[in-house]
Amino acid sequence: MRVFVIAGEPSGDKLGAALMQGLYEIGPEDLRFRGIGGPLMAEEGLTSLFSMDEISVMGISEILSQYRALKRRIQETAEAVIAEKPDVLITIDLPEFSLRVARLVKAACDVRVVHYVAPTVWAWRPGRAAKMASHVDQVLALFPFEPPYMEAAGMRCDFVGHPVVTDPLADMADVARFRLSHGLGEAPVMLMLPGSRRSEVLRLAPVFGEVVRLLVQERPDLRFVLPAAVPVAGLVQELVANWPGQPIVLDPRDSETNAAREKRSAFAAADLALAASGTVSLELAAAGTPMVIAYDMNWISRQIIGRLLKVDTVTLVNLVSETRAVPEFIGKDCLPGPIAQALLGVLDAPQDQARAMSLTMERLGLGGEAPGIRAARAVLDGMAGG
Repeated sequence: MRVFVIAGEPSGDKLGAALMQGLYEIGPEDLRFRGIGGPLMAEEGLTSLFSMDEISVMGISEILSQYRALKRRIQETAEAVIAEKPDVLITIDLPEFSLRVARLVKAACDVRVVHYVAPTVWAWRPGRAAKMASHVDQVLALFPFEPPYMEAAGMRCDFVGHPVVTDPLADMADVARFRLSHGLGEAPVMLMLPGSRRSEVLRLAPVFGEVVRLLVQERPDLRFVLPAAVPVAGLVQELVANWPGQPIVLDPRDSETNAAREKRSAFAAADLALAASGTVSLELAAAGTPMVIAYDMNWISRQIIGRLLKVDTVTLVNLVSETRAVPEFIGKDCLPGPIAQALLGVLDAPQDQARAMSLTMERLGLGGEAPGIRAARAVLDGMAGG
């Protein structure tokens, strides 16, 4: 069985590696993989056509600046798929690249195309599903509410679970070590998570810093921890230098081998968190850490997204649990005063979010078959005509 698989960023590399493991476990013995991937997929036997980093481009301006190079790689990848004549082409997220490849491939041959990670048509731009249907046969969805949107556009869609349910969690010994090593004692701990991109950190850090100032006045015993992402670690250090409350910045550049463990320990040790919108809310839910979500964007983006948005919440825990248990402050509502008051409320009554977080993890597949196995099973079933 010949499988051509494309991933273009670290999250896709993680999904691709788990899917490959699943296919090895339940698929035929004559499996052969070709495509594009990162180090995790390479460990599973994939030799990448070129470095995954070449197509990991975020943002309109970045895409425009590298348009010619990306267009060349799209054409090169499509030609490689057509020449390989695989039994299935699996594209993983990164729609700006992967769906363009799928369109070229479908125009030249009838290879089965599976796209892993459904586009957020439930949130905005629902017409994307119909556009995909001409060159995608099957979608593997991370969220249980996504299949109806894809199926309505004419594609098979299988909910296969979210990878967050298989991520390792810190234990009590990790939490004790973390508190001891950072001199936290028994103090309540609050995570500050202003994002992993420079633009969002620059926009959110002043708001988060003012929130810290307000909270210190009300709860001087609070300790603040910021697990920084590698691309913005230096920037975070600079921006929080004058914050009150002696915030602790976890710089992954200081101990790369232990950075993931340190972050897990921080999440488990925290009593609450203030986080930018995104999948971090699921990581917090997995750790059982109550949260408040805050996010802002430039004025133009506010206007565009505000008009296009189809849901009344952007927090994934709220969407998956079908509650509004997690307070969120988005766009013009991203103001320090209301955010601080919401955080104090969560700190005083953290149990109010517990059921929503638990339900979220349950609905994402916690305790069931691993998402990689489920994804592999869905791919094989789709190929068999199921």
